[in-house]
Amino acid sequence: MASQFGLLLRQWRQRAGLSQEALAQRAAVGIRTVRGLETGERTDPRMGTVRSLADALELTGAERAELFAAAGRDEPVVLEPVRFDPLAEAVETLKVAVEARWRREEEQGQIHDPVPLPVRWDAAPETLRDSWLNIGGEAALAGRLDQIVEVYRKVGSRRLVVLGRAGAGKTVLTTRFVLDLLGARDARDPVPVIFSLGSWHPERVGLRDWMAEQLTRDHPFLGAPGPSGGTLAAALVDAQRVLPVLDGFDEIAAGLHRPALNALNTTTLPLLLTSRVDEYRDAVEGTDVLTSAAAVMLADLTCDDLADYLPRTTRKDVWTLVLDEVRGGGVLAKVLTTPLMVALARRIYSDTPDHDPAELLRFHDAEEIERHLLGSFVPAVYGVEAERVQPWLGYLADHLTRLGTHDLAWWRFGTSSKVTGLSVGIAVGMADLVLEAAVLGMFTARGVSFAVMIGLVTGVLFGVAHRYVVRAAPLEPVRTRLRLRGRLGKRVWSRALLGLAFCGAVGGTYGLVQGISFWLAWPGWKMNTGVLADVVVFSLVFGLGGALVFGLVAAMETPLDVRSAGSPGDLLDANRRHVFGLAAVVVPAFALFVVAATQVGVVVLVALRFEVVWTPVSALALGLVGGVGGGLAYGLSLTAWGQWVLFARVWLPLTGRLPWRLPAFLDDAYRRGVLRRAGAVYQFRHARLQDHFARLP
Repeated sequence: MASQFGLLLRQWRQRAGLSQEALAQRAAVGIRTVRGLETGERTDPRMGTVRSLADALELTGAERAELFAAAGRDEPVVLEPVRFDPLAEAVETLKVAVEARWRREEEQGQIHDPVPLPVRWDAAPETLRDSWLNIGGEAALAGRLDQIVEVYRKVGSRRLVVLGRAGAGKTVLTTRFVLDLLGARDARDPVPVIFSLGSWHPERVGLRDWMAEQLTRDHPFLGAPGPSGGTLAAALVDAQRVLPVLDGFDEIAAGLHRPALNALNTTTLPLLLTSRVDEYRDAVEGTDVLTSAAAVMLADLTCDDLADYLPRTTRKDVWTLVLDEVRGGGVLAKVLTTPLMVALARRIYSDTPDHDPAELLRFHDAEEIERHLLGSFVPAVYGVEAERVQPWLGYLADHLTRLGTHDLAWWRFGTSSKVTGLSVGIAVGMADLVLEAAVLGMFTARGVSFAVMIGLVTGVLFGVAHRYVVRAAPLEPVRTRLRLRGRLGKRVWSRALLGLAFCGAVGGTYGLVQGISFWLAWPGWKMNTGVLADVVVFSLVFGLGGALVFGLVAAMETPLDVRSAGSPGDLLDANRRHVFGLAAVVVPAFALFVVAATQVGVVVLVALRFEVVWTPVSALALGLVGGVGGGLAYGLSLTAWGQWVLFARVWLPLTGRLPWRLPAFLDDAYRRGVLRRAGAVYQFRHARLQDHFARLP
């Protein structure tokens, strides 16, 4: 008698229009097996047999489960293989990094000490927003700081412009927006990231490419290759896994606001944009509103806001006279209407002993009060050290103003090719003199003259190279580390060709100087043929050695891993390690190659009947000088870390414009609230502070 399994098998086989032979062939089982199961002669089929029959009959869902149950088996759940999604992992890592960064910044800015200032806003004039049809439905946009995410989500297009005058609280709002959005974020939502628009040049680079560059700068691990070529940062931007919070539209260079607004209108990215009112209005009048974007306008603080906030910032009863003046509508009522000015007043008078805010009553002009608050900020936070640090802050502000940016990047403290060439010449000349003396065991007149000449020539060569490299593109920090294994590719070969050309030119010049130094030391030496031989041999030796080490380094470079944070100090440390790692690879490899290649050259020259004065010891000296000298020259002139050492740690402190312990000074200014961190760069706490210090003598 057929079993329940046999009856089901026959029923579904006949429904499929298959004979027993056809089913057996399709399931790759024996015909006797199929016949025995249907007739009941076989009642205990194996798990694999049942699965094969179910697959052959194309059973799914309940029918498949019924067949397995009839066989007295439960089909094991087949787990789909977990596919690694590099974008999903990058998104989660980026979320953690962004949240930690801006929570620290909010704490550093005393936003919640004792309570946040009541930042509020209303809908902006209709002329500054798109039509509600394009936005995606009319919505009430008025709100306060803790409602920013709620208001943003009312905007159907998810494109919102936040307008306000200087110091109105736009930066405070963007920070709170990011943190609140991350707190309520679904796993499928993009990560909100704040981008300071001041460094964007819309006529040179598109918005998406610029965003990818900024992400890589602040989060080096996003420089790793993405799933479809390019970088992880570019892939996140293209896949809209990043929500751009574009802070400071007004800080874009003068003349570029209209092109910037046009560029923003070519994208459909959801975004939040902040700007001062006048700059945004001018751009709108010259082009059009931001497509599909709603707009809100930050409101001034009221007298009640001040009365609720300022007395809570100190246990001293010192704000009564000031609040009475504000209630009376005096000049102070025009100044203490923005979070910036209120925060400055709080820092100067509530947080500092022996400062009475009643002194504000002696001023009768709003601009004069603002200058007083800005000028009193550093003395309040530094005390007796203010006179010493103020010129340094003034230099930093002037430096940023000349660069046209608000980003204080450690790799952009100097670009003078003259200073670079002079420093390279001195460093290489001294290295040559010391190394030759150490290897040969003595100082000689020829050695001194050769050190002077090679220092001069190398300084000129690398000074010129620095000038043209920096003119083409400013030096940027590396975002790679060196690993023991690498693979050959176009990048390796292109680097090798670059090393061959540049080091060959340096080697030819080196050979010329070497020949001249021999001629000066031994007047009987064959000047013409000897110099020619030196130029040819050194061009080949240095060129091939340069190709070797350039290609080797390219093969060993890999993006910084996820643990490499993007703070200024972390990125600086990573670059220092990279340069020292580079030297540890380049110097020995180049020196050994030069020693071996020089000995081959000696054999060839002797066979050609040239007079040769090189020995294995002099070849060793040559290799060390070439490796160490070349490493010093390259590191000081063509790496961001080398330029930092040269200018920020030596030249600018030597000329009195910055302190000798610059990293400690910047970190101290950050802890005191004068500077803030924005990823891998510092910024003044507010653009008004930078403008104030830039005007100081």
